[in-house]
Amino acid sequence: MEQLLNLFTDEATYRLLTIVILSIFLGIEVISRVPSVLHTPLMSGANAIHGVVIIGAIIVMGKAPSHDYLALTLGFLAVVLGTLNVVGGFVVTDRMLEMFDKKKKKK
Repeated sequence: MEQLLNLFTDEATYRLLTIVILSIFLGIEVISRVPSVLHTPLMSGANAIHGVVIIGAIIVMGKAPSHDYLALTLGFLAVVLGTLNVVGGFVVTDRMLEMFDKKKKKK
């Protein structure tokens, strides 16, 4: 609990939080200007790139001390959510590619 309280008293945390909030607004602005035809390919590609988050989370978890439960919990959540995002990206890509398949094979 003390780590969590120290997290919000650090000036660097506020800078990082500001960057994250500005990134969210920038992402919303960029996505809102993309034509709807390109949403699915961009979304599936972005989800596949999310694999970087999984690797980063695994590295963070590997370097975290065993008593640092905050880092281990956040790393575990990042791995689980990143994996769901990557799998979702591939599922969406597969469904998108099925839409372009003109003839389905009959058994």
